[in-house]
Amino acid sequence: MICYRLPGWMFLIAILGMIPSQLHAESKPNRPNVILMMCDDLGYGDLTCFNADSPIKTPHISEMAAAGLKFNRFYAAAPVCSPTRGSCLTGRHPYRYGIYFANQGHLKHKEIALPELLQEAGYATGHFGKWHLGTLTTDIKDANRGGPKNKQHFSPPQQHGYDVCFVTESKVPTFDPLIAPQKNNGKAWDPLEEGEKSKDYGTHYWNERGEIVSDNLSGDDSQLIMDRAIPFIEKATQNDQPFLAVIWFHAPHLPVVADRKYQQIYPEASAYERNYYGCVSALDDQVGRLRQSLRELQVDQNTMLWFCSDNGPEGQANLAPGSAGILSGRKRSLLEGGIRVPGLLEWPAVVEAGSVTDFAAVTSDYLPTILDALQLEYPDDRPLDGISLLPAIQRKQSKRELPIGFQSASQIAWMSGNHKIYSSDRGKTWALFDLVADPAEKNDLAEQNQKLLKTLVANVQQWQESCRQSDEEADYR
Repeated sequence: MICYRLPGWMFLIAILGMIPSQLHAESKPNRPNVILMMCDDLGYGDLTCFNADSPIKTPHISEMAAAGLKFNRFYAAAPVCSPTRGSCLTGRHPYRYGIYFANQGHLKHKEIALPELLQEAGYATGHFGKWHLGTLTTDIKDANRGGPKNKQHFSPPQQHGYDVCFVTESKVPTFDPLIAPQKNNGKAWDPLEEGEKSKDYGTHYWNERGEIVSDNLSGDDSQLIMDRAIPFIEKATQNDQPFLAVIWFHAPHLPVVADRKYQQIYPEASAYERNYYGCVSALDDQVGRLRQSLRELQVDQNTMLWFCSDNGPEGQANLAPGSAGILSGRKRSLLEGGIRVPGLLEWPAVVEAGSVTDFAAVTSDYLPTILDALQLEYPDDRPLDGISLLPAIQRKQSKRELPIGFQSASQIAWMSGNHKIYSSDRGKTWALFDLVADPAEKNDLAEQNQKLLKTLVANVQQWQESCRQSDEEADYR
């Protein structure tokens, strides 16, 4: 090699004179950036890329689907928000770490969170939008549980590996997020007119220093979130630093409020519908804004851009605007409509445009998939419920081998291959469905498939016992 033919002193000077960034660039693998986008209560049937009959206009999300990979069977780990969100960051089922339902428990500090692992690997890490994995203050009353009465649940994102935060504990109105009309139904309203009497909604946005954010908080909430996420991405890119950006929109969780320009897209809709549809269209514009920014920064090719929802749509199907399409059940149900959600991945360097897969995926798969893509090892042997989707993404694997388990309140479900068993009474009685032949879960096959049912019930009970041991903190010991 040429360097060894130099005299020793010249070789030393050559090494010492190298620019540090050159040394860093030569030793740094070409690791992808990661963005995890999540909607709140968006139904499987709300997007035209999953349901052609949806009335909601979302051209940017449709473009993202056409440019990447669409998961026909993508699942939230739970039928409500907080448990699902924890699964995204830990790769584990919520019953392993004590978040059994919304507004219960918190992300424990002994859990290993994705941002911690990526921060240690040199990534810039930021969380924007909803948190809902613990309270954000112990000093003042805030949102659902924040304040002195729930100090045991104080668990803000900066304690789990995030450099930058712009977060609320839980829900907010999807327009003018910190205020509400003096009188409202809690579900939907039009933006307040100038001079119209309002009241504080009772929630704050917080930053990574535990401070209340007070600037740029008027207007569409999805835009306010993206106003913080994009500068974070720009800064990381300028610093030649890979990044993890978790962007968890509040829309279309109640109360839904839409800017009038988005309401005007739906002139025939009711007040509830035009605000629901409108806030989703507003969110769609922010997805388009983000995708355009990635292209302008020339980081779009090697960025894993994920999109999903945290559970199915809110409310009764005949009364609420959100749609689960042909699926049975909605939010809070472990039937398909409560847990099967829109799932997309855009990653031009790896994923061929227009790809579609029937491979069953779940939010617990995020952590192992991302670690696999970054060639990082999980640091201990505690049980994970997710798997790496990389073989499926690269079309090297067509069927999932590890089953997916679900628990929520009195409900239990277990998904293995094409089959799913479901109980609404803590396992006293079971239904059996073939999800490929019967995605709407109308035909119970339990009577004619007793042998298969018995095997699947035994499997889910064994998994439940593993979750129980984890919940008792055996994994931490």
